[in-house]
Amino acid sequence: MHNIILNREEIQQKVTRISYQIYETFVDENEIIIAGIAKNGFLFAEKLANELSKISDLKITLCEVHIDKQNPQKEITTSISKNDYQNKGLVLVDDVLNSGTTLIYGVKHFLDVPLKKFKTAVLVDRNHKKYPVKADFKGISLSTSLHEHVQVVFEENDNYAYLE
Repeated sequence: MHNIILNREEIQQKVTRISYQIYETFVDENEIIIAGIAKNGFLFAEKLANELSKISDLKITLCEVHIDKQNPQKEITTSISKNDYQNKGLVLVDDVLNSGTTLIYGVKHFLDVPLKKFKTAVLVDRNHKKYPVKADFKGISLSTSLHEHVQVVFEENDNYAYLE
């Protein structure tokens, strides 16, 4: 049994709002990096980048971040080199902030180089963090039990998030 927590229209509203928040934060920059954690985080990052390109004249570079979610201590790789994001503004994006493990290891990776500004964005914040990490921009905050699972689905013709 799935309980839909965000439908396609609501996700689009969240994408638009978060994009404006990102633009307000980085309005003084010429270029920003939108770094999405592989799979759904990257799909969400693409949506944010597309919306940002509509509302701003910022140069937006998309970056895919590969993290082994079962073993986040393993090497993290990105689709662009460190030189490409050094001394720039960066937003690390994921679909769901659950325990904070993936996001905090992603943050740690990007702290190896100097950045002008560094922010995080998630579509759903579950409020069950093991680590002191927060989302600067979030679509929705949910207080759920540890036994519940939030899943975000990005399909060609539909997007939705559900709780099971």
